[in-house]
Amino acid sequence: MFTFLEGFTPFQLAIIGGTFAWATTALGASIVFLFNKISRNVMNALLGFSAGIMIAASIWSLIIPAINLAEEQGMIPWIPSAIGVLVGMITLLIVDKIIPHLHRGLTETHAEGLKLGWRKNILVFSAMTLHNIPEGLVIGVAFGSLQFVSSHMTLAVAATLALGIALQDFPEGIAAAAPLRRGGWSRAKSFFYGQLSGVVEPMAAVVGYMFVTASQSILPFALSFAAGAMLFVVIEELIPESQQEGNTDVSTIFTIIGFVTMMVLDVALG
Repeated sequence: MFTFLEGFTPFQLAIIGGTFAWATTALGASIVFLFNKISRNVMNALLGFSAGIMIAASIWSLIIPAINLAEEQGMIPWIPSAIGVLVGMITLLIVDKIIPHLHRGLTETHAEGLKLGWRKNILVFSAMTLHNIPEGLVIGVAFGSLQFVSSHMTLAVAATLALGIALQDFPEGIAAAAPLRRGGWSRAKSFFYGQLSGVVEPMAAVVGYMFVTASQSILPFALSFAAGAMLFVVIEELIPESQQEGNTDVSTIFTIIGFVTMMVLDVALG
């Protein structure tokens, strides 16, 4: 299915994958040209779907390959994955404490990060941008791993992972642009800033690529680091925000649907 990608280098694939994720974010943000408001249930479903995809991608495409690779390299299999996931979580936690941002549905008084006096809409936009960073890192790590024959990362696995991330970036684009539109911004301005939240993904993909290609011995740690960063975003932001206004059934159902979707994609295509 992904044979058309075989002519590209891993570095080119990392950029293509990151750019594709950005494009699907922009596609989602373009929904503001069609609707003035997205219902809370729809938003909960979309965010839950995104969370499910990211959880499944972390397990099937990152942590399991990292465990297998560590075992082949003569390491205690679970140690690199445990360390990588924890370091990924801690890194995102530190970034979360530094960059000013605001989770949807809260007021400026609940803003996290440094207090710079940013307006609410910008703080919400910053939150969306912040959690696109680990998604770009994952894409870069996946395609960068292709340089090593024994990485347990094939072109099909890396491309499927990038496809899954791009798929869940569509609802995230909606989630980035819709609050701006509700806040009184014009359609064009809401779209511009909504898609801009995804511009960090190709940049982060390059960073992830450079990180993972430094040495084959760090591959298990790098794969797990990316997983830990994504899981932090899911647990700290996506799941809580997908359950706003008390209707948890919708978000729970779509989280599981997203999980199954990514699991099927990874097993069937990867």
